[in-house]
Amino acid sequence: MSDQLVCKGEYKTPGGKLVGVRFALIAGALRTVEVHGDFFLYPEEVLLDITAALEGAPADLDDAAFAARIAAAIPDGAEWLGASPEALTIAVRRALESGPIYV
Repeated sequence: MSDQLVCKGEYKTPGGKLVGVRFALIAGALRTVEVHGDFFLYPEEVLLDITAALEGAPADLDDAAFAARIAAAIPDGAEWLGASPEALTIAVRRALESGPIYV
């Protein structure tokens, strides 16, 4: 995702783990979403589901709607240690509020 305008946001959870997101904002929606951090997620493939839940999401969703989309993507039995739907939502909100930057 280089040489374009992207939004980037991070949040350090109370437990000290970092969760971050970066995406292009195109026509009012999140595109080419990347989620990263130093959290633990098992199975790792769930990260694809979490990312897909944010892909195409309208930027004007409220925090509860973002968190609900993320939570719905996490199957029963998955373990997400050091992050949460709410923590990722904070990172998304920070990215949206900081606005796009050229990378």
